[in-house]
Order: sequence, then C-alpha cells, then structure tokens
Amino acid sequence: MIRLIRDVSNANGASGFEDEVLTVIRRYGAGLGDFSEDSLRNLYLRRSGNRGGRPVVQLDAHTDEVSFMVQAVKPNGTLRFITLGGWVPNNIPAHRVRVRNADGEYIPGVIASKPPHFMSEAERNAPADVADMVIDVGATSRDEAIRDFGIRIGEPVVPDVDFEYIESRGLMIGKAFDCRLGCASILGTLKALRGKDLDVDVAAGFAVQEEVGTRGAYVTSRTIRPDIAIVFEGCPADDTFTEEYMTQTAIRKGPMLRHIDARMITNPRYQRYVLDLGKKLGIPVQESVRRGGSTNGAPIHLSNAGVPVVVMGLPVRYIHTHYGIAALSDVENAVKLAGAVIESLNADVIRSF
Repeated sequence: MIRLIRDVSNANGASGFEDEVLTVIRRYGAGLGDFSEDSLRNLYLRRSGNRGGRPVVQLDAHTDEVSFMVQAVKPNGTLRFITLGGWVPNNIPAHRVRVRNADGEYIPGVIASKPPHFMSEAERNAPADVADMVIDVGATSRDEAIRDFGIRIGEPVVPDVDFEYIESRGLMIGKAFDCRLGCASILGTLKALRGKDLDVDVAAGFAVQEEVGTRGAYVTSRTIRPDIAIVFEGCPADDTFTEEYMTQTAIRKGPMLRHIDARMITNPRYQRYVLDLGKKLGIPVQESVRRGGSTNGAPIHLSNAGVPVVVMGLPVRYIHTHYGIAALSDVENAVKLAGAVIESLNADVIRSF
C-alpha cells in the first residue's frame, strides 16, 4: 500500500492534466478488473466478477490535485500563473513547483514574490495576492524562457514535493493526498474483495477535475449509473486548531463520515448503517457536521434518479497546500470499512435506504 500511495502522490496531476496519475492506477490495478476511459480522461475500473443484472456500487475518488497553470511569460522571463482549485494565497509563495514545458518535461521552478527589502510599507501590510506572484524557472528573458526552457502558456504546474513515509510513526508527508489517498483506497478495497462472492457489481470511477467543480463525477455517475456509492475523499483534518469537543476529523482515528456539507445532505439511513457497521466490527470511524466544503458526492447523489452516497473522508492535515500529513492507519481502516459495507449489500438492503 505504501508504494502505491508514494507513486500516486508523486505523480503530476493538475486538473485537466491527470494522465500520469492514470498510468500509476492502471499499473497497480492490473488484474483487478477491466479498465476504460472517456474523453475527459475519467478512468473506470469494473471489478472482475461483475455479472450484470445486479445493483451497482460506484466507488469514487478524484485524480487531480490543487495546482496552477501558466498564464503568461513576462519580459524578464518569469511566469504569471493562475490557480487551479482552492488555494489560500498566503500558502503559495516560497515553494518549489514543477512546470511542464513544450516537450512534456516537468522542470523545476520557485514561486516568488517581491522581496520585503523592496516593498513599501503598504505592500508589506497588504494581503497576499496571486496576481503579484510569479514562477521563476531561472530564465533571464521572455525569449530565453520560451526558446531554451520550452515555456508556453496553458501548461500545468504542480507542487514539487516527494512523498515521505515515517514508518516508526505510521505517518505520511506528501502532496496531493486530496485525493490520491482516495485513489489508493479504491484499489485497496478492490484488492480486498478479489475472489469474494458478492450480491452487487462494483465499478470504480477515478474522476478528473474535482478541484475545479466536481466536473468529472458528473460524467462518471452518468456512465456507471450506480444504485449506491462510496466516495473516498482526502479531507481537511481539524485536530490542530479546534477545541477538543469540536474536533471531528483527527488523524489516526479512522475515516470520517460527514452528515452534511455545502452541497450534500448524506442519506441518513445509509450513513447510520455504515457508522453502525463500523462500530460492530471494531473499525474506528469519525463523524462530522460541516458548514462548507463539498465532494464528488454532490453530483453522484443527484444522478440516476437519486443515489445513496456516503463519503469516507481520509483526514489530512494542511490540505490544499504543498504538504499534507496523514496516517496510514486511516487509509487501512477506510479500506476495511468500505469492503465490509460492500460485502453486506444486496438489493433489499439498498432499497431500505
């Protein structure tokens, strides 16, 4: 599992440019079922053993990551850029990035802003603004950036971060845990179900472009046409900045199931069924009530005449930044819970939701 998470985390996968991630998933998912893609580059994996004529369970996770895109090349060779996904401007500068060039090669760069030595008092006190930042790849002119570095507009930019596993603590540090941990969880679940006799068919949708509006899942849900779904999502941990009684998404305490977020009220019967099953099996599970945020559960639960969906959140500290911290045990427990849910499902159980 760690090698899978490492490789899928390290893969470059800006929204709309998820190809490397799909390659990793295909490699690790070989033998688990049949792969296919659509023109958005959503990747589907239909479980070996599906027979048709049975209820369909959709497993979902998204393949893209919060990232950037080259907007323009300035006369001095630095790059203007836009954000892809929900970044806080203060978290962006002074980090390494990888910029794809015209040859398809990712080259190193640094997100820079005006040094404080040259700032006016007003500039030093002003909030950070992406429009004032640039990416510096080391070029000294626009001509050099284009000719020698192969820079062109419209190319993706991702955080330059290498995955690290601290085995003694069971902790992972890396980029794109939202939602590469979910991608790994899908493959882990399908592996755990290999050879088992189920009463449902299972189809995974690795959806693109979630970070820019859950776009891929609009297509996957209409392609798979599920009767029920499990969405895996790298979700923001709140255990470092909230009072203990309000902490609902802590690392090392299992997957988090949300009752509500900004775009979905979780089917309460299905939600309670999963929470009770986790308790019965001794699998640690957290639950939350969220004012904001959303997941691919939003488009999926409104598809196919209405679909019961639960979101298995994988707690990640400092999500939507260059670096996240997560616990391997939370991924493992999400896989256990998802597998147990799927094994317990049949047409009658699904109708009861």
